[in-house]
Amino acid sequence: MKKILLVLTCIVAMAMMIVGCGGSDKKDAAKGNDKKITVGFSVSTQNNPFFVSLAKGVEAKAKELGVTVKVVDAQNDPAKQANDIADLLQQNISVLLVNPVDSDAISTSVKAANKANIPVICLDRSANQGDVACLVASDNVKGGEMAADYIIKKLGEKVKVAELEGIPGASASRERGEGFHKLADSKLTVVAKQTAEFDRSKGLNVAENMLQANPDIKAIFAQNDEMALGAIEAAKSAGKQIFIVGFDGTADGVKAVESGAMSATIAQQPEIMGQQGLEVAVKAAKGEKVEAKISAPLKLIEKK
Repeated sequence: MKKILLVLTCIVAMAMMIVGCGGSDKKDAAKGNDKKITVGFSVSTQNNPFFVSLAKGVEAKAKELGVTVKVVDAQNDPAKQANDIADLLQQNISVLLVNPVDSDAISTSVKAANKANIPVICLDRSANQGDVACLVASDNVKGGEMAADYIIKKLGEKVKVAELEGIPGASASRERGEGFHKLADSKLTVVAKQTAEFDRSKGLNVAENMLQANPDIKAIFAQNDEMALGAIEAAKSAGKQIFIVGFDGTADGVKAVESGAMSATIAQQPEIMGQQGLEVAVKAAKGEKVEAKISAPLKLIEKK
């Protein structure tokens, strides 16, 4: 009988140890501590200084936190971005960090990640559909409003202005335009607006056409610095002094402001934004609660 009791006691003790170990594993798994975090990062383009800085911030913070990042470049092509993300979702990533080319087109990819129970964090631009755990972005509406206000303060009301718009469908384009027109539609005279897809060479071509069609334009608001730099060249070619305001605060944009070629830029801090996005992505991968939106700071940069 004593032997039977001893055997039963050992069995119970072993069972308790197994249950205890299993509970610990589950607890660690819930914290995301039992496996290495892998972040899939789809960036809209690496042919633009702003997004190069954004990606640099993501990679620097990933190195600091000891997580793996798989970076893919969509090359401003929504179809390529969708294919890239489909590949990432097959690579056992812990979280998807995405800087959308197009806020509508990215929705299908976001929903695919949702279906796979992979958290999604958006950087700079949002997704119009699907479950996004957090959007890390500047207040683009406020930035557009700042640009219009600056033109009004420097040139006065009702002056003729043109607008170079970003990629159609991108939330940043829509929001910057919305903010700009909050003031511009009532206090300025907007004679032309057209997309140049956030691209410098396209900004040059579109601005040239605008200035030829509307020779009395006094100011141009470009929804990013690359298009603003193109507009500067267009103004030079036309032999005109045009008041040009950009957006982003890239190194080239700031240099243009300091030289007097660009009147001002609404500066974002893309490297910091990338770092913030990676931090949030890691939290989401661990199952921690994250804020629905994190706003990155903006500031007006003008020549001193």
